[in-house]
Amino acid sequence: MATIKSSYSGNLRTEMTHQLSGNKIITDAPLDNNGKGEAFSPTDLVSAALGSCMVTIMGIVAQRDGISLENLSWNITKVMQSNPRKISEIIVDFDWKTPVADKAILQKLKNAAKTCPVALSLDPEIKQTVNFNF
Repeated sequence: MATIKSSYSGNLRTEMTHQLSGNKIITDAPLDNNGKGEAFSPTDLVSAALGSCMVTIMGIVAQRDGISLENLSWNITKVMQSNPRKISEIIVDFDWKTPVADKAILQKLKNAAKTCPVALSLDPEIKQTVNFNF
């Protein structure tokens, strides 16, 4: 069975359904590429997936080590290039208001983030800038 079922809705919009859960994602082309910009663009989703994957793997490590990631947040900045139009850089800025004090644990979490499956799957030409503000 397919993991995701997708369809084209017209006007540069797509709809994807996660088959196991039924959750849906809609994408729109961005304003600067003939779209309405009313939803995530496909390249927004790639960028968001990097941050989400990093935190998911950090969460697995944190659970295993009995650490709470409460108050961890992050912002994603996607940098596009043209000719060809593609993502040139994804910047992930982590902020954690209440990090653990143990420097070894913090380094373990940072290493987990940088080796998440999405980070390892992206083309090496896409610069991944990760800032840990903790």
